[in-house]
Amino acid sequence: MSDGPAHLTDPFGRDIRYLRVSVTDRCDLRCVYCMAETMHFLPKAELLTLEELDRLCTAFVRLGVRKLRLTGGEPLVRRNIMDLVRNLGRHLGDGLDELTLTTNGTQLAGKAADLAAAGVRRINVSLDTLDPAKYRALTRWGDFARVMDGLAAADDAGLRVKINAVALRGVNDDEADRLIAWCGDRGYDLTFIEVMPMGEIGSEARLDQYLPLSILRGRLAQRWTLEDVPLRTGGPARYARVTETGGLLGFITPMTHNFCAACNRVRVTCTGTLYMCLGQEDAADLRAPLRQADNDVPLEAAIRAAIARKPAGHDFVIDRRQKRPAVGRHMSVTGG
Repeated sequence: MSDGPAHLTDPFGRDIRYLRVSVTDRCDLRCVYCMAETMHFLPKAELLTLEELDRLCTAFVRLGVRKLRLTGGEPLVRRNIMDLVRNLGRHLGDGLDELTLTTNGTQLAGKAADLAAAGVRRINVSLDTLDPAKYRALTRWGDFARVMDGLAAADDAGLRVKINAVALRGVNDDEADRLIAWCGDRGYDLTFIEVMPMGEIGSEARLDQYLPLSILRGRLAQRWTLEDVPLRTGGPARYARVTETGGLLGFITPMTHNFCAACNRVRVTCTGTLYMCLGQEDAADLRAPLRQADNDVPLEAAIRAAIARKPAGHDFVIDRRQKRPAVGRHMSVTGG
């Protein structure tokens, strides 16, 4: 359906091969670094339907995207989400190399087997602590045992698991060693993430939470042997191999180490807004061209026009003199 070459290249010569799609802004948790306790979610009428999400993702695959990641909010709380996962799975081996998702794990117990059957081979699970009481405090009402049941179901289904942990000063930085050992025992890889200044949650709280991963890595190196590896998975993490466990340890450092030079990804929200950069406000509406015609000519034109203005990098900064987030929208709106 496209008259142009089947690939998307931005102004800096980066081929766009990775699409992260938020299927909902809703979540069954309220993690303190991600959301305010009282959130105002989008009306359901503003969300793309599952059929529209399928059509949009299919257009991106046709234009050269090789990896799709479903995000939220919490993607598995979207009603009938498995219909979309199964439909997208038809592209695996036919343009698409990987279909995956990021989840908080609360819904995995009932969906892990279906995810595997649909062609999902690995998932990212957000888990910042192994302390059940601390977990409840961080998520405001989450049930740690439910996540453990979900991980057990993922293991049984043969899904590879990577744990994502946001490093929070004075909150979970004393658990880093325990997380490495626990992931090593279970065969999970682990990635630490710096707090990102997105959305109002109380600026002072976020400033107090911020822990540079350069400091955390220095601490970890006192106990673990970390050997840098050149692995690139399409995301922003830089990896080291933990000699003692054999597991991979990733570091996502938007604040202390800009990872934009090799960025090959874009994000689409559940309303059809395309963000070419997580840390910039420039965006393109894909919902209107998606609904403009039965064919995808207007949609593909809108996608190409947006990629043509993808910026070189983000402007994330945490500054105590500036009492507002660098980006006003919450991470749950853009997609994690």
